[in-house]
Amino acid sequence: MRWFVILLLSVRLAHADGERAGAFDYYVLSLSWSPTWCALEGDAHNSPQCDPERDFGWVLHGLWPQYEEGWPSYCRTAQRDPSRAQTAAMADIMGTPGLAWYQWKKHGRCSGLSASDYFATARSAYEAVTRPEVFRKLTKPVKLPASVVEEAFLQANPGWQADMVTITCKAGRIQEARVCLTRDLKIRTCGSDVVKDCRMTDALLEEIP
Repeated sequence: MRWFVILLLSVRLAHADGERAGAFDYYVLSLSWSPTWCALEGDAHNSPQCDPERDFGWVLHGLWPQYEEGWPSYCRTAQRDPSRAQTAAMADIMGTPGLAWYQWKKHGRCSGLSASDYFATARSAYEAVTRPEVFRKLTKPVKLPASVVEEAFLQANPGWQADMVTITCKAGRIQEARVCLTRDLKIRTCGSDVVKDCRMTDALLEEIP
């Protein structure tokens, strides 16, 4: 019985990769707080995203096709991969061309869109979200409840409700804001596996360099 359960789990996990492009229910727009990523990973790799002159706050981590429960990744698609020029053109909101390429491989192919249409859709989704200005005004690191970050997004985007956005943490820091959108980029309620807010009351939020 134990091995049967393991087999079922392995089949389910395998089913999450390499699925048919375009078969999904909604999008998750993931916005990453750049100072957190730089502190945990980017600085150690001398990422250009972390250059103080870039002045990044909430960057576009990705636009992820999602099922009501779970998500597809590395899908099969007949669409051509993006050119270097196309990925480079996304660096202004994604930080680096490398991230744009990785997001296309893992998530963009699952959208069923061409690379140009996927990146245009991701940009439209990103630009439709009002990122709270209060975080850009920080002059030093602060510790605060993750719920405060969520509330700031709700206030900056009238019509949103708490179950439409979730805040994640990593290594004691505010990591991402994840926004749930319909396939035509309208705000919607997140699936049960996405609405898992960080419960920290003293999460670190670093200032933009």
